[in-house]
Parts: sequence; structure tokens; C-alpha cells
Amino acid sequence: MKCALVTGGSRGIGSAICKKLAVDTEYHILINYHSNKIAAEQTLEEVKKLGATAEIIQFDVSNFEEVQNVLTKWQDANPEAIVEAIVNNAGITKDGLFMWMSQEDWNGVMNTSVGGFFNVTQFFIQKMLRNKYGRIVNMVSVSGVKGTPGQTNYSAAKGAIVAATKALAQEVAKRNITINAVAPGFIKTDMTSQLDEKELLKLIPINRFGEAEEVANLVSFLISNKSSYITGEVININGGIYS
Repeated sequence: MKCALVTGGSRGIGSAICKKLAVDTEYHILINYHSNKIAAEQTLEEVKKLGATAEIIQFDVSNFEEVQNVLTKWQDANPEAIVEAIVNNAGITKDGLFMWMSQEDWNGVMNTSVGGFFNVTQFFIQKMLRNKYGRIVNMVSVSGVKGTPGQTNYSAAKGAIVAATKALAQEVAKRNITINAVAPGFIKTDMTSQLDEKELLKLIPINRFGEAEEVANLVSFLISNKSSYITGEVININGGIYS
């Protein structure tokens, strides 16, 4: 059983990615969620309706012990399963000016994005190296490439993943493992629903927010064999806001 794991797969871009992989790939899809079980089950239903097999798997990506325990139990229960693709999508924002930022807001964002990338990817990377195949896509952000005021923590976390993507891609390329990052701009999701869309449209040359499905199309391409000579790249998908 060949599998793709999508962290933060219950809502928004993560959910769109799960559904796109259901259509485009033969993978059994592991939909990770942290707290919103109802949303995870809804995504699971939709993925199954699209003809794929899937299951939901709960863990907090930022908690090393929890990730180890849950994934080890899952692997023991599914000894034939091989996770060939990982989409590190789980992330949180705690926006605010740096001068007033609490350590909790700094650590929370860093631990979820940077810690989550380490905890999940490190669990599977040796197996991928042994199997001589893997596809890893890290969801970053326009904030991680150009920096966004009011998001110093989020920009730092996503910027760290950009650099990690480039470094790890070089370490594992000989074993046919590609690692790329996708940097969305303003995409219509719960995470951006509080933003002033009218004001922000002035910054976006294409003059609209992106759709989660458009990001999912790019992720699906990077997970496919069509992208086998692309690695260590950061691909912007932002309507021309910053390229």
C-alpha cells in the first residue's frame, strides 16, 4: 500500500490537496489533523467519494513524542504500507507587531512549522532513502520569501523551511527523493477570511485571491513523476504579488 501523508489536511489548502491527490494519484491518503475531527471526517468522506482510499490520523505535528508514537503505531498496524509522499502543510499564524509579540506566539508558530517539518519528515526519511523514492512538498508562504510586516514569527518559520528545503533536497537527491516548497500568496481559506480583501486586491496584479484548488494542482504536479527533475525549488503561486 503506497501512501501520501498530508499534515493539516482537514481544512483549507490541506483539504484541497487531499482531494486533488485522490483524483490524480493511486495513493492511500493519510489525512492528518490536530483538533478539528469533524472537518477531518468531512474531508475523508469527500476523498472517498472521489474514489480514493484514505484514513484520518490525529497528532500535533509540533509534539515530537506524539508524532513518533502515533506514526509508529500506525506503521506497526500497517507493515506493508509505504509513505512515498509527504505534504508538510500544517501551520498556524499568531500575527502581531514584533515589539509586542509574546514568546508563546513566537514559539507556537516556529514549533508548528519548523518543528512539524522536522518531526514528520525525519520519521519517514530513512525509509524513503532505503526505498530510493520519495516526494516531499513543504507549504511555505509569500511571507517566508519576501517577509510580511506583522508576521515576523510566521515569516521566520516559513523562511526557515525554504532554507531547509534547499539543503535537504541536496542531501537526498541521489536516492530519487525530491523536496520542493510551494509559496502561496493570498488564497481564499479560513486563515485569510479575516483579511481586508478589497485593500489587498490593490497589491495583486491578477486582481483576485487564489483558490485552494489552484495550490493543490501545483502540489499534485510536484508529487507526480512529471516533476522528477525539479528539486530544491520554491515555487511561488501568488497572482504576481511577488515573483
